[in-house]
Amino acid sequence: MQNNFITPIKKRSFLSAFLRSTPRYAVIKLTCCCLAFIATHSIANTVENTVISATEQVKKVEVPRLWQLVDYHDVNHPVIGRKGMVVSQKRIASEVGADILRQGGNAVDAAVAVGFALTVVLPRAGNLAGGGFMLVHLAEQDKTIAIDYRETAPASAYRDVFLDENGNPVVNKSLKTLSASGVPGTVAGLHYALENYGSMSWSEVIKPAEKLARNGVVVDDDMARFFYKDQMFLSRTAETCRVFLKENCLPYQAGDLFIQEDLANSLAYLREQGKAGFYQGDIAKKIVAIMEQGNGLITAKDLADYTVKEDAPIRGTFNGYEILTMPPPSSGGVHLIQMLNMLEALNLDNIQQGSAAMIHLQTEIFKRAFADRSTFLGDPDFVQVPSKGLTSKTYAKNLSENIKRNKITPSTDIKAGQPNKYESPDTTHFSVMDAAGNVVSNTYTLNHNYGSGITIPGTGILLNNTMDDFSLKPGSPNSYGLIGGKANAIAANKRPLSSMTPTIVLKDGKPYIATGTPGGSKIITAVFQQLVNVLYFEMNIAEATNAPRVHHQWQPDILYVERNTPADTVDNLKAQGYTVEVSSSLGSLQSIMRHNGVFLGAADPRRPGAAAIAVDIINERVKKQ
Repeated sequence: MQNNFITPIKKRSFLSAFLRSTPRYAVIKLTCCCLAFIATHSIANTVENTVISATEQVKKVEVPRLWQLVDYHDVNHPVIGRKGMVVSQKRIASEVGADILRQGGNAVDAAVAVGFALTVVLPRAGNLAGGGFMLVHLAEQDKTIAIDYRETAPASAYRDVFLDENGNPVVNKSLKTLSASGVPGTVAGLHYALENYGSMSWSEVIKPAEKLARNGVVVDDDMARFFYKDQMFLSRTAETCRVFLKENCLPYQAGDLFIQEDLANSLAYLREQGKAGFYQGDIAKKIVAIMEQGNGLITAKDLADYTVKEDAPIRGTFNGYEILTMPPPSSGGVHLIQMLNMLEALNLDNIQQGSAAMIHLQTEIFKRAFADRSTFLGDPDFVQVPSKGLTSKTYAKNLSENIKRNKITPSTDIKAGQPNKYESPDTTHFSVMDAAGNVVSNTYTLNHNYGSGITIPGTGILLNNTMDDFSLKPGSPNSYGLIGGKANAIAANKRPLSSMTPTIVLKDGKPYIATGTPGGSKIITAVFQQLVNVLYFEMNIAEATNAPRVHHQWQPDILYVERNTPADTVDNLKAQGYTVEVSSSLGSLQSIMRHNGVFLGAADPRRPGAAAIAVDIINERVKKQ
């Protein structure tokens, strides 16, 4: 830069000096030239130093991969919003929640409205007579709380209630009978959240669902598929056939209008009576009546005595982020932290996302966590759960020491660890973030599709079959293949163990991600893989959600992979010694990231009809010049 600037000046100055004959003029000219040289040299150095300094500053700024909202290196992109976001398994439900936020409601108001709406538009999992877990981050208080509205075992339940005279589980008794139902917690849980942390009235958040049930919803292909698939199951009882199937128990077809008049009346009744209408009023009486007629376990006292619990979330850290998730009786939260801790203790140099090497390390981690789950997890009101030890980084390091990059540990060689010494399928999930910084991550369930398949007469409400989540017989697998121990044995008023894992991630102390998924035992591993994809591999939330997933739960010793897992990756895993089976889709993550003040929503494409809905609607209009 200096030469380009000064050379022409010197040439012109000295040429004119030789052409002049007056010595005085020559001296003056030479003096001016020298001054010009000094000045320009100083300016050039100043400019150059300024450029160098600016360049160094630019080099020091590390632009994160997620800085841009749309990166065309990515194949999948999240929905972008600036005033809030709602993500659920059904677009209509997400729209209901977003509309609540547009009306001035907060994240809790929207979440409760979504919970009721899913009862109508996703009847196989959305529910009033199930239960679940909700994490709530309260921006004004800078506090996160865990709401446990899991079902409880009726007071008349006992350890061997589902075993025959030979001590073996009676086929389907814990799945398809009235005794399969635990005391429901959904209505109480949604009511508790709204009363304590919402801003709108109970009536306002129920009205949208009531309207949908009364006016009817158009059956989409996903809903029609499950009506067809479960036609025989839904035909077992006359009431369920009447409510969820057409005349002669024929399934609804895509495009049909599905009206739920009984459910609309139940919602209207709850809107007027509050939660008391479910636990002491007419709905309670109808529940007790059917239980008494069919040898069910739930009594009027069980319903009246049901209580919601509020607790602190399980906390952990991973790669500089804070992870907040559900405490027991969720096994998901404890083991999510445990698995992230184990991964953090491993050397991941040169390990690529989605590679056979990465899948191998994850599988080794999964097996150790599920072995611990079978032994230590249960309702903390009944058994001592070593949560602090299980989530200890020291314990995780100890477990991960024998994980080798090129060696499989057979499940038969993996036993539950000793965390105490370190003490010092179908379900549905939805996530909500509002502009004020409040966050809800909620997972709730009937357990299996349509729960027990038994509808409470005159209500349009399906009963859960959550009692199967207990260990019916220690050492025997439940319907998800999960082996349980004495810690999860049936007892009166006890909450069964669950894999539900609603999670909130904090970055620099502020909400960054809200996520969760249905999927039974596959919930924990699905959430784990998504978080690793985002927090370690720096994928955007949509890419991280859509990436192929795998699952292993210790027993059976099988590695399940989704069909879009690359063939050469599967071949490498088989060559390494894994028994690999192609699985149906593993979970359905419904997630939101708040990045640089912008909401990024990702609805998992593994469930048709899932949708992320931004609160703000940007309308671009062409202006006449």
